[in-house]
Amino acid sequence: MPSHRPRAAASTAARQLSTRIERRTAHLSIVGLGYVGLPLAVEFGKAGFKVTGIDTDEKRVRELQRGVSYIPDVPTADVQELVRSGRLEATTDFAVLRKADAVNICVPTPLSKQRDPDVSFIVAATEQLAKHVHKGMLVILESTTYPGTTEELILPRLQETGLTVGRDFFLAFSPERVDPGNPRFNTKNIPKVVGGVTPTCTEMAVQLYRQRLERVVPVSSPQVAEMV
Repeated sequence: MPSHRPRAAASTAARQLSTRIERRTAHLSIVGLGYVGLPLAVEFGKAGFKVTGIDTDEKRVRELQRGVSYIPDVPTADVQELVRSGRLEATTDFAVLRKADAVNICVPTPLSKQRDPDVSFIVAATEQLAKHVHKGMLVILESTTYPGTTEELILPRLQETGLTVGRDFFLAFSPERVDPGNPRFNTKNIPKVVGGVTPTCTEMAVQLYRQRLERVVPVSSPQVAEMV
């Protein structure tokens, strides 16, 4: 498999993050532990990463702390093993993001009365994230939403911290493509489309997904039209 580490001209933050991802020493965090977030957390944990899941639902957090899965597609045995080994933990405290190298936002976006995605959960997650974003952090939005959400809602708020996207932190969108109950395609092997705010952002996100997922297509690839 070809290397997807950033080019030599990449920032120090990008090179350091790339090394942690490649060595699987990066600490990952998943915001939202529903039918998208929990399977993703489990797959990254099975790949060898330490994963901290964040959810505002205290019941979900307690179940995971006990090693119990509440998602049909995620076996409790897998959760138990990851919790026992220390590769998966859950909390309601967003302060753990201070130590996270990569954050996947997997919060719900229910349809509004106008049939548009309700992005209030994304906005709330972004507000929490902005308190703890730091140099070298990769942020990936997975929640189903309309085009422009990443650059119009998340990016401006994170840049208010004084950090520069593509140099200090990295931001990308990779829409969830979960099909619950599908025996053939699951979180591990379903094709992913990834688009970063900058080329380096794309490289960072692709590198992370390649640690677990079998097929990842950057948005600059001519294959994207076929994928969508």
